[in-house]
Amino acid sequence: MPRNDFLREALTTAGLTVSQLAEKCDVDAKTVERWVSRGRLPHPRSRVRVASVLGKDVDVLWPEAVRRAVKLGADRELVGVYARRSELPRTLFRELIEGARSRLLFGGYTSYFVWLEVPNAAETIGAKAQAGADVRFLLGDPASPVTTSRDRIEATPLNLATRIAMTRAEISKSASPLAVRLSDRHVGMSVWVFDNDAIVATHIGGALGQDSVTLHFRRRESGGPFSRYLEHFDALWADAAAE
Repeated sequence: MPRNDFLREALTTAGLTVSQLAEKCDVDAKTVERWVSRGRLPHPRSRVRVASVLGKDVDVLWPEAVRRAVKLGADRELVGVYARRSELPRTLFRELIEGARSRLLFGGYTSYFVWLEVPNAAETIGAKAQAGADVRFLLGDPASPVTTSRDRIEATPLNLATRIAMTRAEISKSASPLAVRLSDRHVGMSVWVFDNDAIVATHIGGALGQDSVTLHFRRRESGGPFSRYLEHFDALWADAAAE
C-alpha cells in the first residue's frame, strides 16, 4: 500500500516524531512507522487516539478507510464502535465537554464517571451554561422501583442511588444553576450529546455502565442517527420530573 502522506503531514505539523506519537498512543514505534510509510490501517480505537493527539479528524487522516467503511446513507455518521464504554479514548469526554459551545446533554442514569474522568468538570460545565449553552442532566430516579430492581441486578456496593447523589452533589458545585430532571426510562441506555457529537451506551445484561457497548456518532445530515438520539433525549426530558 502507498504511504500515508496525510498522517505524515499531520505529524510534521504537530512537531512530533514517529516515536513520540507511538508513546502518546501506547503502541510500538514500528507500528506507527508502518501506518505512515506503508499505509497500514490502524485499529479504529487507535485511529481515534491518533486523531485526538494530532488534532485532526479521523476522516482527514484516513480518507480512503472512511470511503471504504462508510459508503452511503446514515451510517456515515458513525465515528466509532466500542465493546465497552471503558474502551473509549481516555480523553474523549473531556475533549467533548471542553469543546462544546451550544449544548451539553447528559443522559446517563448516573453520569457518575464524568466527575472521575474529567478534571474540574463542574466548573467547566457551569461556565458553559453561564455562556449560554443548553446544559441539561437527565438522571435516574433514585426512588423508582426500576432503580431498585437494577441495583439487584448489578449487585455492587456503590449503588445507583449513591452514584446519582454524588452527581447531584457535583452539579451543585457549579457557579451557574444547571437543569436537572429525573426519570427511570433510560436505565438501559445512556445518551450524551455535545454539540454535534453523541455518545450512546447500551447496557448488556447485568454489567455496569462501563461495560456497555458504546457508539460514537457525529451529525452529518438532518434526520440521521444523531438526530434520532437527540430526539430520544428530548422526549425523555419532556416526560421527566423536574427536581
